[in-house]
Amino acid sequence: MKTYRVNEIFYSLQGEGRWTGRPAVFVRMSGCNLSCPFCDTDFTHYTEMTAQDIVEQCLRTGSECRFIVLTGGEPSLQADDALIEAWHQAGYYVAVETNGTHLLPQGIDWITCSPKKAFVETQVAVVLPHANELKLVFDDKHPVDCCHLKADYLYLQPCDTGNDEQNAIIMKHCIEYIKQHPEWQLSLQTHKIIGIQ
Repeated sequence: MKTYRVNEIFYSLQGEGRWTGRPAVFVRMSGCNLSCPFCDTDFTHYTEMTAQDIVEQCLRTGSECRFIVLTGGEPSLQADDALIEAWHQAGYYVAVETNGTHLLPQGIDWITCSPKKAFVETQVAVVLPHANELKLVFDDKHPVDCCHLKADYLYLQPCDTGNDEQNAIIMKHCIEYIKQHPEWQLSLQTHKIIGIQ
């Protein structure tokens, strides 16, 4: 029986993008094909789980919630039709956060694409043709690039450098950019601001 490498499953509020503030069961998959300098996930620890194991853990973790956020790492390296269908059979709405460098299985209800090609040394292309939302990390160094991806909603998210002074400058410049390019909206990492996972 197929297993998936799961870094963690936890219940919290979505902190970013269109669904900010919505309760969600987060399923963080282990492993990524990129190595972004600001990544804060430890992929050396994971548990091998079947699709049924994952669904059962989700039901225990957030028993009242039927909203999944599949994240990573890069979930497209492992997610497949069987996993998405197992969640749907249990009544879940499935959202995924991806860097867009691999195609996704069918049936995902909400796709958030956050391309990272500006932050990695290897040349990687976004292959997804469409996403519900495009969320770009704004670091004040790289140009804003949609990567030819069509999306219903466009978000810029100021990069968290770990330096408060630098973060304030990036935030100011991100806001100014959005004011000059009103097709974009601001996405903040509200989970960090209010101190939750």
